[in-house]
Amino acid sequence: MTEPTTTISPRKSIIKRETLETKISLQLDIDGSGKADINTGVGFLDHMLTLFAVHGFFDLSVQAKGDTYVDDHHTVEDIGICLGQAFAQALGDKAGIHRYAHAYVPMDETLARISLDFSNRPFLHYDVAIRDQKVGTFDTALAGEFLRALAQHAGITLHVDLLHGDNAHHIIEAVFKALGRAMGMGASHRQGLVGTLSSKGSL
Repeated sequence: MTEPTTTISPRKSIIKRETLETKISLQLDIDGSGKADINTGVGFLDHMLTLFAVHGFFDLSVQAKGDTYVDDHHTVEDIGICLGQAFAQALGDKAGIHRYAHAYVPMDETLARISLDFSNRPFLHYDVAIRDQKVGTFDTALAGEFLRALAQHAGITLHVDLLHGDNAHHIIEAVFKALGRAMGMGASHRQGLVGTLSSKGSL
C-alpha cells in the first residue's frame, strides 16, 4: 500500500490512494457547480456519487479501479475513505463554515434525513433498514460502509435516518441526495463568522 498523496488549494483537494485492492484518483471542489465525472467500476455507486455532487453543488471527479471480481466492498469503502480525506483537506481548520446542517429528502414513498456536524468527532448513526439485499448487483449494505468510511475520514458526526420507505433504490438515492445537500450547507461559509464555530476556539 502507498500512502495517499494530497494536493491542497483553497477548498479544493486531490486525493490519490493505491492499495493491493484499489487504485483511486479523486478531485473535489467544494465551491463547484455540481459537475460530476464518476467512473468507479460500480455502476450504482457512480449514480449515487453523481447525485451527491449535483445536490451538494460540488465538482467531483472519481476514477477508480478495484478488485470487483471479488465484490464491490473494497472499492466502495475505499472511495468513502478518499472522499472523507478530500473534505478534511479542502476544509482545513473549518474556519468560517456553518458546521451544522440537516436535510430531509423525499424520493416518492421514501423520506430520508441527514443531520451532521463537521466536528472532527467522527461518528456514524445509521438507522436505515433496507429489506432488499441488492439493487441490481449492488449490495445495499455497502451504503452504510461507505458512509462509515466517509464520516471517519472527514471528521463528521453523521446521523442518517430513514423515516419511511420501501424501495431500496429510492431509499439509498434519498440518502445520498440528502447527504450532498447537508454537506453542502454545513461546508458553506457563514457571513461574518471569523474562525471556527466553537466555544473552544477550535475543532
